[in-house]
Amino acid sequence: MICSADIMNLKSNILDKIGQKIIVKGSLGRNKSFEKEATIDKVYSNIFTVKYNEGARNATYSYTDILTRTVEVQVLNSDNTYMPLIPPVEETSKKRVKV
Repeated sequence: MICSADIMNLKSNILDKIGQKIIVKGSLGRNKSFEKEATIDKVYSNIFTVKYNEGARNATYSYTDILTRTVEVQVLNSDNTYMPLIPPVEETSKKRVKV
């Protein structure tokens, strides 16, 4: 469940990264996805905008898009490697318990 503290933390994290290069990954439906380079442009109360490197196109994403992993964002670090904006979820295997 997403709480308001998670959204506020993500918002301040994105606010610190305005102007940094990112990679945005998402789904277009029917097993189609996209991956584009962009720059974080502006941060608002419910959304943030990114400017894609190709063309002069902008896109908006909500903080819940990131927290629900509808869209994945990776930020370019100082050592020229991309790191996820939020850490990936560790999958745990479920074991069956016989009763």
